[in-house]
Amino acid sequence: MTTEATLPTTSASPTARQVWTRARGVVLALVILLAAAVAIASVRSTSQHGMLDPRSADPYGSRAIAALLDDRGVSTRLVTTLDEARAATGPDTTLLVAVPDLLTDRQQAQLHTATRDSGGRTVLITPGAPSIGTFAPGMSADPARSLDSTLSPRCDLPAARRAGTADTGGIRYHTTAPDAEACYPSDGLPTLVRLPAPEGGGDTIVLGSRDILFNNSLADQGNASLALQLLGSRPHVVWYLPSLSDKALTETGERDFLDLLPSGWLWGTLQLFFAAALAALWRARRLGPLVPERLPVAIRASETVEGRARLYRKANARDRAAAALRSTTRTRLAPLVGIPLAQAHAPEALLPALSAHLHNHGDGQALHTLLFGPPPGDDESLIALADQLDALESEVRRP
Repeated sequence: MTTEATLPTTSASPTARQVWTRARGVVLALVILLAAAVAIASVRSTSQHGMLDPRSADPYGSRAIAALLDDRGVSTRLVTTLDEARAATGPDTTLLVAVPDLLTDRQQAQLHTATRDSGGRTVLITPGAPSIGTFAPGMSADPARSLDSTLSPRCDLPAARRAGTADTGGIRYHTTAPDAEACYPSDGLPTLVRLPAPEGGGDTIVLGSRDILFNNSLADQGNASLALQLLGSRPHVVWYLPSLSDKALTETGERDFLDLLPSGWLWGTLQLFFAAALAALWRARRLGPLVPERLPVAIRASETVEGRARLYRKANARDRAAAALRSTTRTRLAPLVGIPLAQAHAPEALLPALSAHLHNHGDGQALHTLLFGPPPGDDESLIALADQLDALESEVRRP
């Protein structure tokens, strides 16, 4: 059963100018945020471009140590794929893995299998929880980093004793291997560990800091000496910089880009999601019924009506104004002609009773148009509608 005429809402739709006026503040904030992000990215890209790249002469590159190795007859070759790194392992090769945590679990296992019995040396730079257990069984990374960047060897490893103090402070490690040589401790936990291979004469070096390989810090403390001794024990150095373009990442069973992100980022995003959900629930929760409050001044009903009318006019909402006038008139007329309020907005119930009350059965269509008709097309028609509704109510109330 139709209870009320359907009214178009196009007159109340916001214009393009209104949408722009409301959204320009948000757009301006987004533009400023984007510009700031680009500026920060530009600054950081210029300061840390080519990090740990043996070809890069930037402050955080490693061209200096590669040049020093070359002067001592040790060749340095850069590889960026897992297949190249596995193929280069051997007893006369030192394999440096610059970012072990970027490798997937499957890649870590394959590389560890290739280096375990190769007889060469494997140098792992700052391996964390995602990779340390695979490359160095029996070791784990401590969540608390070293507070001091410059540390003393405090071990019998010849390379560390000759180098002396070095900038090795960074990730600290726990080890249960009985033959491990732990050096450069910080609060009792080492930041450099050498693990001999079970057989084959090779070993694995776990280094908790990258600083001794950077161009801008190679000349500090005993960094150059320690780096040369760790990397120059074999005639060849294979410098492995894992790359997201490695074809091994696209093999069946490998993880996608999101799986390469550290677990902390994923947990942090999940926590932010729950925080946003809780904030939304907190803001949406009603804290009880509204409390009535006495107004400081008395406002006349005519002022309220006039203010609401101006709002309708400003929004060009003649349809809503006409619907409000007709609905209020039908609500007041229904009790006068003996119709329940529940049926006040049903034309088939209200119009016959109204025609009978007025003793005028021939104007049923006119009453339908007046009480249930379409919205007026202009302001003059709206004013005329209000006058007609007022006249109809006066006529019904007349004894």
